[in-house]
Amino acid sequence: MPSTDSPATALPRSPLPAAAAGLGLRRALLQDLHDAPDGDLDFLECAPENWIGVGGPAGEQLAELARRHPLSCHGLSLSLGSTAPLDTALLQQVGRFLDQHRVPLYSEHLSYCSDDGHLYDLLPIPFTDEAVRHTAARIARVQDLLGRRIAVENVSYYLAPEPAMDELAFTTAVLAEADCDLLLDVNNVYVNACNHGYDADTFIAGLPAQRIVCLHVAGHLDDADDLKIDTHGSAVIDPVWDLLGRTYARIGVRPTLLERDFNFPPYPELRDELRVIRRLMAAHGKVCND
Repeated sequence: MPSTDSPATALPRSPLPAAAAGLGLRRALLQDLHDAPDGDLDFLECAPENWIGVGGPAGEQLAELARRHPLSCHGLSLSLGSTAPLDTALLQQVGRFLDQHRVPLYSEHLSYCSDDGHLYDLLPIPFTDEAVRHTAARIARVQDLLGRRIAVENVSYYLAPEPAMDELAFTTAVLAEADCDLLLDVNNVYVNACNHGYDADTFIAGLPAQRIVCLHVAGHLDDADDLKIDTHGSAVIDPVWDLLGRTYARIGVRPTLLERDFNFPPYPELRDELRVIRRLMAAHGKVCND
């Protein structure tokens, strides 16, 4: 059912400052991030699987950046919706990484990526009651094993296998059943809305605002008018910026990360996009007090 939360009643639990603008920590950006002046960004985000056990110069740069900026983590491999056994060995490694770098916020994808082996893609979970119960139980177990709340991210998808409910109903049901938080990817909402013919603003309005602890924004590929491909390989387009501004106006300001995974532009272009986030926060949002 649609959420009745409003900016006045929402109680975000994010351990990051509400008006924080962040950037994805990628190896290709290590030197740029090291050289970035204070004030360009407020936090960084990395995938722990890409950094666990990394030493040498890259590991030293990661540690130095984590001392300078809060480091959030966005996992890739827990496969929360899979029927394969939960990888508890990986989870133990992730937990140690989170503790080592004093990570305030850990999130994973509301998807699956494993069966007999790792599938190297984020695949959609069937929107069914059974999948809600199964996925929520796995999220709850992850939270128990880590001893912390986690957030799950709405993912882009191109087919909806066996839908017994829509994406909004599935997402809100998992959040409630697992008692976890939401990392809201605004670009994914835009992409899914275009691909599956729903209204992006209505989707966001139906989410439980008090569970939204962070936002993502990114670029995508316009393959056709009715087919958008989530890539994180280009600049954010104006309709996605507009949706981000309307999201702030609806739910209040949340910490927001700019994702870029490849095809990196010169750092000043990324800094300009971070400044757009700050301008939208100032123009459209208000800070919801914890």
